Amino acid sequence: MHRLGFVVFPGFQVMSLSVLTVFEVTNIHLGTPVYAITLLSEKGGPMRSSAGFSVDTEAFGDATFDTVVFGAGTEIEPSSPGLVALVRHSMETARRIAAPCTGAFVLADAGVLKGRRVTTHWYFARDLQNRFPDLKVEEDRIYLIDGPVWTSAGMTAGIDLALAMVEKDHGQDVARAVARKLVVYHRRAGGQSQFSTLLELDPKSDRIQSALSHARRNLRNTLSVEELADAARLSPRQFSRAFRAETGQSPAKAVEHLRVEAARVMMEEGRHPMDVIAREAGFADRERMRRAFVRVLGQPPQTVRRNARGMA
Repeated sequence: MHRLGFVVFPGFQVMSLSVLTVFEVTNIHLGTPVYAITLLSEKGGPMRSSAGFSVDTEAFGDATFDTVVFGAGTEIEPSSPGLVALVRHSMETARRIAAPCTGAFVLADAGVLKGRRVTTHWYFARDLQNRFPDLKVEEDRIYLIDGPVWTSAGMTAGIDLALAMVEKDHGQDVARAVARKLVVYHRRAGGQSQFSTLLELDPKSDRIQSALSHARRNLRNTLSVEELADAARLSPRQFSRAFRAETGQSPAKAVEHLRVEAARVMMEEGRHPMDVIAREAGFADRERMRRAFVRVLGQPPQTVRRNARGMA
């Protein structure tokens, strides 16, 4: 039995509880309670969430857990001495500690993140780095694992973090089955960007959205302006003008971002040779892919792959 403690505090963000559903569904899938979940708070008793309802909790006490997850809040509040003490105690006694979203601030307050690579919700990442300059905050990551410390981006990224834990504990097949039951993708790779190219472009019209969807489905094509314009049912001149007006980018730059995003995912989720990835993402060769990565991500493909393997 794997004992898991989930720590909440007054006004905790209710969506952070979604992490626990992953472990609940794992128990259901395996037909036996492999995870025993305990909700914890400093004094125990009812704890009110950000949504206004309360959950029953047990006081911290002297109990030890295999995994301790520190919940998130909608605001960054100073950590209480009791909470800091629990973090330090857990760092010594638990197999791993985790902090989805703003929970990273709690770990940082306790001083257990010094020199570690961490992430958090992109909105709070700069604040975390400024408050704790001895951390290595990587703001564009779904989750990060540095030794026994697991941190993740906000909201649904906590589910990816929990699925990664299940995969570590019970294997890839179980994690995939749990993801299917939750109707989510099998976990996103830890190094995957918190941002999506299509979300960032945010086209307003159906025609430009159709062109981008066509591009993402057909990255191995040349994806000329003429091809994209045809997908949008516009003339090339109309398409180029509308595309830039709606996205702020040229079609060529947007396609490059889509190719880099696709190649990056393939690097993080598999062991395909670089030549295969370059071909599948629509780059003519590895050298063109390398130049595109440096332009878009500021680092070459080899660094992206090395970082992804380091977080596995």
